[in-house]
Amino acid sequence: MPYDQTLDVSSFKEVIDFQNTRISVGVYSYNGAPKKLQVTRENQIDGQWSFTKLGRLSKEEAQGVVPIMIKAIEAM
Repeated sequence: MPYDQTLDVSSFKEVIDFQNTRISVGVYSYNGAPKKLQVTRENQIDGQWSFTKLGRLSKEEAQGVVPIMIKAIEAM
């Protein structure tokens, strides 16, 4: 079964910006399944945002993302 964006329901999403990168924390449920936490990173290259592997977080990034993750968990 291919991915169907209309079945992907977001119940929480918050984005935090850092210099040339931003990290999104969201809670999603696909096709009525249990809610799951999603953390993604986008890098800004030549003015355009591009999805990239989250990988490692700097201390500053972790300090910004962890409180958002706690809010997301409360929304689950």
